[in-house]
Amino acid sequence: MAATSHPYQPRTFAGDPERLAFRMCGTGESVTFAELEARANQGAHLLRQLGVRAGDHIAILMENRREFLEICFAADRAGVYYTTISTHLTRDEIGYILEDCGAKLLVSSDRFLDLATELAGAPARRWTTLIVGNTSPEFDSWSETVADQAESPIEDEAQGLDMLYSSGTTGRPKGILWPLPDDLPGGRTMLVELLTSLFGYAPDTRYLCPAPLYHAAPLRHTMVTVKMGGSAFIMERFDAQESLRIIEDERITHSQWVPTMFIRMLKLPDEERLRYDVSSMVMAVHAAAPCPIEIKRRMIDWWGPIIHEYYAGTENNGFTAITTPEWLEHQGSVGRAKLGIIHICGEDGAELPLGEEGEVYFENGHRFAYHNDPEKTAASANAMGWTTLGDIGRVDEEGYLYLTDRKSFMIISGGVNIYPQEIEDVLLCHPSVLDAAVFGVPNEDFGEEVKAVVQPVPAVDGGEALREELMTLCRQRLSSIKCPRSIDFRRSLPRSATGKLYKRRLKEEYLAS
Repeated sequence: MAATSHPYQPRTFAGDPERLAFRMCGTGESVTFAELEARANQGAHLLRQLGVRAGDHIAILMENRREFLEICFAADRAGVYYTTISTHLTRDEIGYILEDCGAKLLVSSDRFLDLATELAGAPARRWTTLIVGNTSPEFDSWSETVADQAESPIEDEAQGLDMLYSSGTTGRPKGILWPLPDDLPGGRTMLVELLTSLFGYAPDTRYLCPAPLYHAAPLRHTMVTVKMGGSAFIMERFDAQESLRIIEDERITHSQWVPTMFIRMLKLPDEERLRYDVSSMVMAVHAAAPCPIEIKRRMIDWWGPIIHEYYAGTENNGFTAITTPEWLEHQGSVGRAKLGIIHICGEDGAELPLGEEGEVYFENGHRFAYHNDPEKTAASANAMGWTTLGDIGRVDEEGYLYLTDRKSFMIISGGVNIYPQEIEDVLLCHPSVLDAAVFGVPNEDFGEEVKAVVQPVPAVDGGEALREELMTLCRQRLSSIKCPRSIDFRRSLPRSATGKLYKRRLKEEYLAS
C-alpha cells in the first residue's frame, strides 16, 4: 500500500505525513504517519464490524511486531480498552486475564497460534480470535480482514485507552482500570501531558524501545512519542550490544531502560561497549526498580548527565521523577512528586515523621480501580483516601523519595526488618555477578534468614571461591544481620522481559524443597 495514496491526514502529526512513525529494528519494517493513520482507521472499522463498541475490551497477545502498535492505535480510535498480555504467561494465566477483562476479541500473532487454539476451547470463552500472520482454518486472519476495510475514520470515533495488568510478581495480575477520556482521538490525555512535559517528546524525538510493548512503560512512552510526532524504533528483543549499535546508527535521542539492562551493557567488554557513539542521546529514562547507586554512577560517567529516573506503577496513582544533577545531590532517590503528594505511613496507616521509613502513599493522584476487584481497590487506599502500591520508602527534608523495597519482599529475622534490595545492590556491584535475588527462607531460631541466589557472568563458574568473595563483600558493606547466610548459583534468574524479578516464584521453589 503506497503511502501517497492515503487521503486522510494523520492526527498524530501535523507536518509531513510521509515522515517515519515507527520502525521495527529487526525486520526493518517502517511505517509512516500516513500509513499508520490509514491502518488505525481500518482497524477501527474492523472492530466495529466484529461488534466491538466504545467501552468494550479487546486483548493483544503477540511479540513486538509491526501490527502490535497498529492494533493499539485502532483501539485508540474506537473508544476501546485494549489489554496487552505478557507472552511469558501460562495458558491458565492468559485465560484468567481474558475472562477477567471481558475481552470481546483476542488478536494473537501466529507465534502463539497453538496457545490461541487451546484458549479457544475454554468453557467460559466470550471472545472472537483473529490471527496476525499465518493462520489456520479455525481462525480468521486479522491481516487479511483489516486490509479490506476503509481507510477513512469511523463515524463514532472516541478516544480509547489501555487497561493493563500488573506483572503478577506478588500474586494474581490485577487489571488497572481508568475512566475513558470524554474526548475524540488525538486529544492530549493525562499521559500525553505528563510524559511530554517531563521528557520532552516532540516531532524531532527518535525514541528507542528495547523492551516488550505489552508492558506499560514501553507501550505508553512509544505511543506518546508517536502521538507527539516523533519516531519510535522498536527492538524485537533486548540485546545489550545491539542496543548500542541502534543508538549510533539511528541517532537515537530518547530511550528507556530498566536497571538490569544497564547492568548488562556495563558488563560488556570495554572494547565492545565503548566503540559505539551514543552522543546523539539527550535523554535516557529508567524505571521499574531502584537502580543500584554504583551502577547509576557508572552510567552517568559513560553517558553523561542525560539520565532521568522516575517512579510510578501501571496504576499511575502517583509519579516522581529526578534528573541527573538532582540525583547527584540526592544519590539513591527516585525524585520528587510530579503527580500527587507523597506521604509515608506506618502499619497503623498514620503518617510518619519526616525521614522515617514506611509505606509510600500518594494523595490526589490519578483515579484508578482494580478491575472486578473492589476489595483490592479498597485495600490500596487508607482512611484519608491516599493510595499505595505497597512500596516502602522515606522522604528527605527536600521532598525527595528514597525507595527501600516492596513491602511483600521484606524479610523479618529475629524481629528485625530486612529489605532485600540493599543486599542485591551490593552483590550486583561485584564484577562476576550478572544478576542476584535475595529473599527470606525459614530459620528455626530467627523466623527467617537471608538467602541469596546469584547468576554469574557467562565466563565465570559459581563455586566456593566466588561464594566466599561475595560473603566477604557483604560483610564489608552490610551489617551482620543483613548478610546472606547462604548463596546459591544459577545460570539464570526468573525475570520478566521488562526486567522485573519474579522473586515470589523463586522463594516458593525454595520453600517447597
